[in-house]
Amino acid sequence: MGGMSELWLVMDSGLCGATWNMALDEALLLGAAESGRPVLRFYGWNEPAATFGYFQHYADIERWTLLRPLLRRPTGGGLVPHQADWTYSVAIPPQHPWYRLQAVLSYQRLHEWIRSSMALLNIASELCPETRKEIPGQCFAGAEKYDLLWRGRKMAGAAQRRTKNGLLIQGSVQPQPPGITRTVWQKAMCEAATKDFQAQWESVTPDVTLTRRAEELAVEKYALETYNQRR
Repeated sequence: MGGMSELWLVMDSGLCGATWNMALDEALLLGAAESGRPVLRFYGWNEPAATFGYFQHYADIERWTLLRPLLRRPTGGGLVPHQADWTYSVAIPPQHPWYRLQAVLSYQRLHEWIRSSMALLNIASELCPETRKEIPGQCFAGAEKYDLLWRGRKMAGAAQRRTKNGLLIQGSVQPQPPGITRTVWQKAMCEAATKDFQAQWESVTPDVTLTRRAEELAVEKYALETYNQRR
């Protein structure tokens, strides 16, 4: 992604409820083409929760974890527990070069970005060279190819979805290296992007259109058992 500098938008949502977190991420995907700018969103959880991949079966998920609520993500992937993890999403518009990458290359690029951010913090991490899944369906049990490893254990995983509106990637960092705060890591993510692909950053908050879209999705989709248990 080298070359001329480009404007990226960064949004820090702080600690939010589970339904809002999923709804705002999908709203960012739906609005990506209109925005025309990549958006990096950081967020956390004001309650314990778990999310699971769009294509997974709810009956499996409720057996695998005691965490509640359980929410079906707009992206694929496996079961991810949330409480103190560092969570983020990236929404890429369809006119951006990243959108045209094959899924595996997009995944690799994302975790190379996180690896670069960790290097700025003197944390040595590496991309997993091959899949080594241990428990089916659970994102942080074992590791997929190009997941990020720290001390031999998975520390960052992600899931993605590509539509005509754009590309959405949702990711989680857990466990976090000791001595590093969420705020320090978020700053390192922006610095790494500036260093590696000349991103210039503009801090934003959800506008009226994005907020309304997310509110509708939260109420009419992610808060409903009929949606989360649809499979």
